[in-house]
Amino acid sequence: MKPEKHIFVCVHERPPGDPRGSCLERGGRKVLDALKGELFEAELLGTVKASGSTCLGQCEHGVVAVTYPEGAWYKGVAVADAEEIVLDHLDEGEPLERLELDLSD
Repeated sequence: MKPEKHIFVCVHERPPGDPRGSCLERGGRKVLDALKGELFEAELLGTVKASGSTCLGQCEHGVVAVTYPEGAWYKGVAVADAEEIVLDHLDEGEPLERLELDLSD
């Protein structure tokens, strides 16, 4: 089955001490695992897919995620945000304004 929605979470790793840091170091893998767990709990696996991604180019914003087909970008995503992202955005279609990353600049 082709998923209707997809969320990519940056899990890129850089060497220790890199001034840009890395989403893996900031908890990207834990965020991805939490999202997958919430998708399972909400019975959305198959309809929504969660995948890890290499660098999404927004390192200064903490753990970053992007959803498709909407193209909504999130910044500073934490494990505690996973349930809300899955239930409000990926299931109900309401992106989370408080985590929105504005790329219009």
